[in-house]
Amino acid sequence: MNKIFGMLVVATVLSVAAGSAAMAASHPDPALGTWVLNLDKSKFSPGPAPKSATRTYAQTADGILLTFSGVAADGSAVSGQSTFKYDGKDYPITGSPDYDTLTLKRVNRTTVKSEQKKDGKVIGWTTRTVTSHGTVLTLSSHGTDAKGVKFKSVAVYDKQ
Repeated sequence: MNKIFGMLVVATVLSVAAGSAAMAASHPDPALGTWVLNLDKSKFSPGPAPKSATRTYAQTADGILLTFSGVAADGSAVSGQSTFKYDGKDYPITGSPDYDTLTLKRVNRTTVKSEQKKDGKVIGWTTRTVTSHGTVLTLSSHGTDAKGVKFKSVAVYDKQ
């Protein structure tokens, strides 16, 4: 009797695992793709806002590859990247004077919370949400920049 029960438990676990894998494959990360900043819907405090920004999320064998580029408020070019997983571990990021690592955790299918760190110290937090129809990505952020200035922003991106 114990052998049969054990086999049923293993079969159930394998079925659930297979179903979860199939579901993950049929429901990819909703952030995947290219997103362009919608300046009319975004708010940056303190300003000024960047002139433009584009983010691209791509699935790789190592996790999610984020690349970003744009033009800062002063007209200078901005670009960087990070490859990460939603596992709460630190991942390096390039292109920011304010932070050098990201830590990300998935809240649900459309929401991810992250911490930005500089030299191991948390300096900011972001909640990333994607609308249920998958056309708008919002980054709600707050923290303190490299100059010690507190910031709060809501950056709204449209899917391309």
